[in-house]
Amino acid sequence: MSIINLLVPSDFYQAYFVIGIIMIVLIVLLAIVSIVFVMMQPSNSDGINAITGSSETFFGKNKGKSIESRLKLWTIICLAAIIVLSIVFYLLPVFFG
Repeated sequence: MSIINLLVPSDFYQAYFVIGIIMIVLIVLLAIVSIVFVMMQPSNSDGINAITGSSETFFGKNKGKSIESRLKLWTIICLAAIIVLSIVFYLLPVFFG
């Protein structure tokens, strides 16, 4: 008798296995997407621009802020989805058991 048989009823095992695999794949994909979003965000090192002497216009700053805010928003959405899917995956046998 395996540990899965102790945790999950036998009639639900097949559906639990398929749903579990789908949720794990979704969690991994969301983790990769959130890593990409974090890597795309610009750093907050404003002091380096003062050394090189480059300056930004008003429109360039606002465009950067809007893209930066969208990336932060999508990062938060991806991480929240990972948290929700992880909790649902953990409680899946309780809901359908």
